Amino acid sequence: MKKKIKIGISGALGRMGISLIKEISSKRKNKKITLGALIVKKNCLESGKNINNVIKISNVKNIKISNSIKKVINDFDVLIDFTNTKNTLYNIKQCAMFKKKIVIGTTGFTKKEINTIKKYREKIGIVISSNFSIGINLMLQLLKKTATKIGKNSDIEIIEYHHNKKIDAPSGTALTIGNIISKTMNWDNKNNIYSRKGKIGKRKKKSIGFSSVRAGNIIGDHTVIFDNSHERIEITHKAHSRCCFAKGAIHSAIWLKEKNKIGLFKINDVLC
Repeated sequence: MKKKIKIGISGALGRMGISLIKEISSKRKNKKITLGALIVKKNCLESGKNINNVIKISNVKNIKISNSIKKVINDFDVLIDFTNTKNTLYNIKQCAMFKKKIVIGTTGFTKKEINTIKKYREKIGIVISSNFSIGINLMLQLLKKTATKIGKNSDIEIIEYHHNKKIDAPSGTALTIGNIISKTMNWDNKNNIYSRKGKIGKRKKKSIGFSSVRAGNIIGDHTVIFDNSHERIEITHKAHSRCCFAKGAIHSAIWLKEKNKIGLFKINDVLC
């Protein structure tokens, strides 16, 4: 019998962590995957906060739970990480040392930090994406086509909505959308607008406007507007639950392990 792929989750008590645990646990009929280890914050581990609930959801006996990736590094094949930039950079370093593959959904990396991640692509398999939703990635394809057809004569705006605990803005997905459009149009990003206040003057050409909303428990909505003198096109994606992100991340983890991939990949590589 073929061994199941053991998946580790960093940030297991977070919003995405819980969604990943539920999704993996719901796939019991899928013989490919199982939960291998859960990594949580030290204070949560010491206090036992929500730990019992997570164990119950996971439905795995004697699952390894730790605040240190080093203590559970041999208990998973692929790590899924939706945490923060500092933690993710530490985790990828450990994964590289022990030849473990990693799926990264953390956003907010600087260019320098992205370059650090790229250094590990010769050692391990990495899938990194600002958004693991299949719908978002279909949306990106539509945006390429739309930008090609009417981008030159349109004012382009990107509006993103997220919950009030999200720490980076614009969202990683919004920035990815902007980069896709800019690349399609052969624009650089120097004229992009990230905030407006007061007398801002006439809009510059070859620019993309970004607006961020942080309110309530919004999971993630993204709208792109192409507006010209005659008409307006709006392309919108709304996430109804984090399940869509969890499914994409888990699919990526399976793909990395089954294909025995080494290198740096995006969700589009997985979906091809």
